[in-house]
Amino acid sequence: MTKLSIRALLPVIATVAVGVTTPALAEDLKLSNKWRVEVSEGAKSDGTILFRVTPKDGAPIEVPVAIKDGTGENAVARHIHDAFRATLDKDAYHAEVDDGEDVLLKKRKGPNFELKFVESDVKAVRIDVEKE
Repeated sequence: MTKLSIRALLPVIATVAVGVTTPALAEDLKLSNKWRVEVSEGAKSDGTILFRVTPKDGAPIEVPVAIKDGTGENAVARHIHDAFRATLDKDAYHAEVDDGEDVLLKKRKGPNFELKFVESDVKAVRIDVEKE
């Protein structure tokens, strides 16, 4: 039986550790030049909806959206629109409300990006994010 020393295993351990701790690569992102956020139902509590915008080969940008209890679905969409406009570079992104309850987020210039719905603690509001 062959004895393996820790020294002999260090390159293998280092390779595994790097693979486990490496952040998501651009290949892991679902990239598009335009995204649709669909809002369903009004808010039944105060809370925050959190989105993450990650451009290809870029740093993620967190976009929190504060929502008050009783806010209707069209107003929730308007708050999301306003948060995108306030947080994201206006030269790189364009946000618009569509059909009252949807928000479109489009690339103006630069790389394609991923838009991800991260979490929400707002009761009753449902969020669906889709590539356009």
